[in-house]
Amino acid sequence: MNSHKIAVIAILIALAIATNYAMMSLYNVKLMDVIVFIGGFILGPIVGASIGVLSWIVYGTLNPHGFSMSIWLATMFSEAIFGIVGGLVGKTGYDLKSRRAGLCLSFAALGGLLTLVYDVLTNIAWGYAFGPSIIGAVVFGVPFSLIHVVSNFLFFGVLCVPSISAALTVIGVDKIDILKK
Repeated sequence: MNSHKIAVIAILIALAIATNYAMMSLYNVKLMDVIVFIGGFILGPIVGASIGVLSWIVYGTLNPHGFSMSIWLATMFSEAIFGIVGGLVGKTGYDLKSRRAGLCLSFAALGGLLTLVYDVLTNIAWGYAFGPSIIGAVVFGVPFSLIHVVSNFLFFGVLCVPSISAALTVIGVDKIDILKK
């Protein structure tokens, strides 16, 4: 792995952590998921998963809402899914210059679906750690999940295409394949 790629990974991890702290007052509205997805899209599924896990290792350990081992492990695993799927989608060779509206809508829908999976898994972990009932925790988490799904639908739809295009320009590549995922 070259130093350029390591620098991009470190920047994405720092950005994911910093935006989580900056948006702490907006419960379940976070940019981390879309940042991890974009990292996976650009650098591949393994690196994308690593960005998600490393971001949650730091944020989860120094979480202002407290620490719970089962929730920490669930969030690390669940966040990695964003990076893995981003990497798999990136390997399909999207043309970011054509069909922008359709592509933005596709990213929005995918972001909403991934967020739903993330929320179910983390709500199960929350129920295991704190609740008398895992099913009750999932049901109780519906309003919080709704906020998370809607915000990620918007973030993925609005941010993915321009952020990926800008990142590729900054990195200095015309095609994603050059990064050798």
